[in-house]
Amino acid sequence: MERYEKAFLTACAAVLVIFLCALGYGSVGMGVHLPSHSGMIYCDVGQKLRKVLRATPPFDHIGVQQIAPGKYQAVVIAQTWSFTPDEIDVPVDADVSFVATSSDVIHGFFIPGTRVNMMLIPGQVSEFDYRFTKPGEYLLICQEYCGRLHHTMSGKVVVK
Repeated sequence: MERYEKAFLTACAAVLVIFLCALGYGSVGMGVHLPSHSGMIYCDVGQKLRKVLRATPPFDHIGVQQIAPGKYQAVVIAQTWSFTPDEIDVPVDADVSFVATSSDVIHGFFIPGTRVNMMLIPGQVSEFDYRFTKPGEYLLICQEYCGRLHHTMSGKVVVK
């Protein structure tokens, strides 16, 4: 009986080591990480967050801007039931930094087929860097339920 227990414990320890190695490889080797929380936007009681956002950098310049050769910043605001802008145009093989927040409720920022997946919390600035290696149109959807018309909230990323 003791022999079987040792074999079982050895097998469990081996599986645990394999899982930890896979986790380490995924986070370090493949560069998979959580989206960064890069800041907060505060407003006084009675102020509308939407107005404060439009006056706060980088959200005072919504859209895509080239910040260096081969590097772009896409600034996006999510609001009930739309993304502003709803179309993001970037060149293929460029480093794109998505900077986004929500102006009303919790939204999602998800591009299927990529690693781009953020939760947008009102007033919290979320940032995610990604490089599109294939040209095409990528769907941008909200994967966090945000109200009755949640299913209509979408946009697209056009990679040329």
